[in-house]
Amino acid sequence: QVQLVESGGGLVQPGGSLRLSCAASGSRISIYAMGWYRQAPGKQRELVATITTARDTSYVDSVKGRFTISRDNTKNTVYLQMNSLKPTDTAVYYCNAYKTSSGTAYNYWGQGTQVTVSS
Repeated sequence: QVQLVESGGGLVQPGGSLRLSCAASGSRISIYAMGWYRQAPGKQRELVATITTARDTSYVDSVKGRFTISRDNTKNTVYLQMNSLKPTDTAVYYCNAYKTSSGTAYNYWGQGTQVTVSS
């Protein structure tokens, strides 16, 4: 079992920055692929960024060049640095931990943190 707790959300003006953190407990995240998802009101949850155990990263096109995902396995924490924020980035952001073992998928979620981009 992995417990994930997000923090760092809030209200920011367009063009501003935020850094989200996802602190894990219950297991070492070094064996998990980690991701950030977001869900805006009335929309489906979408994948924003992922980082593998080998630290390979991927991003949805709408955030490329603006967001950076990183992991610190020694702190058991994953981060999402968000720059040049836009109103369309407004959403609840969720942290995810994922791995497969012997054909079984293990998928864990945090409770989410609200990000609001508005002037």
